Amino acid sequence: MSTLGSSNGWAQSKDPARASRVLPDVAHQGQAAALGPLDQVGMSGIDVALRRRDEQGHTILTPAKADAFVSLDAPDVKGIHMSRLFLHLHRALEHDELSPALIERILTGFIDSHSNISRSSMIRLSYSHLCKRPALLSDHAAWRNYPVTIESKLTGGKMEHQLTVKVTYSSTCPCSAALARQLLREQFESEFVGDEMVSVRQVSRWIDSDRMTYPTPHSQRSHADVTVVLGSVDIAFPVNDLIMSVEAAILTAVQTVVKREDEQQFAKINGENLMFCEDAARRIRESIDKLEYAADFRIRVEHLESLHPHDAVAVVTKGINGGLTP
Repeated sequence: MSTLGSSNGWAQSKDPARASRVLPDVAHQGQAAALGPLDQVGMSGIDVALRRRDEQGHTILTPAKADAFVSLDAPDVKGIHMSRLFLHLHRALEHDELSPALIERILTGFIDSHSNISRSSMIRLSYSHLCKRPALLSDHAAWRNYPVTIESKLTGGKMEHQLTVKVTYSSTCPCSAALARQLLREQFESEFVGDEMVSVRQVSRWIDSDRMTYPTPHSQRSHADVTVVLGSVDIAFPVNDLIMSVEAAILTAVQTVVKREDEQQFAKINGENLMFCEDAARRIRESIDKLEYAADFRIRVEHLESLHPHDAVAVVTKGINGGLTP
């Protein structure tokens, strides 16, 4: 059983009239129902605020959720002091800007607060990364939120940081596009059969007519969840760079504000970048593999099918022995 008791195992009231009252600490009384070490003990879904830099370099507070854990390596100890993790986490995030160095100090503090029973610690931070994105052609811009997760572990004095971003994009099936083109060609041939001297004006009028519109039925919103193990990080987590690397590989990231000219341009870009989920995964892999800070990676793309009630998925990893797995 775990406890949210005070750091010294005994909770006392701040009210002077009640200061002499000693509250029970059942986590440290009697034997545990069962003995043995535990890989992780802690809390999930903790409300925190992260100090970060926005795109203009200003310090901002970002709401986030945190998971905080330590190992329980002492087999005969009932539980950990969860309040120590909670308070240490909030004190550290309250004053310092989010960075790999800050995370390492937090994880070291977790272990130090349980030095006699724990040898490893872990923290997971999840938040929405806000970026302003311009329209494709029109003179507008608006905000996009990108889900981000930072998972860090300290084990045996070794730090590991994993950064995960979710990028949403549009994908149009090459097979479906080919089928639509075939219908278009057949319709054209049926209307102009025997006419060997079709003028440009005739073709233009025919293209503008409603009867030749065969949209691609297999075009959908899609997601790429990209996780990288950070081999080398400086003063900040490379969130912006990772997002931009994924979007540059895909080319069809979903838009914010869209006027008619933007929508037309988006249709053009989609038509020039037809892709199966396998194509998307390979494009992103090629881009991520060039990032110097990505010591390892896992890419999962999911095309939320417009044709089927199920989705198409492709997963690829860097393929390091003992590294990330699908």
